[in-house]
Amino acid sequence: MPATDTEPAATVDARGSACPGPLMDLIGKLRTVDSGAVVVLRSDNEQSLTDVREWTEESGNELLDVEEADDHYAFYVEKA
Repeated sequence: MPATDTEPAATVDARGSACPGPLMDLIGKLRTVDSGAVVVLRSDNEQSLTDVREWTEESGNELLDVEEADDHYAFYVEKA
């Protein structure tokens, strides 16, 4: 099942935030959910494309999908 078909446990809307704000908001929200939960980060910051991918690789969490919308990116992250 594609990540976008998964009901997220939470959504973080970080549109308009400067780096590293979106990543910090995502990390904070992931601390509040159970393992296996999916959190969606919405960010319009281009740096998030690199930051989120690198952080998930280092942290053991899984980046399931990245969608590009008209005004933002949506990152689907599953908590380890």
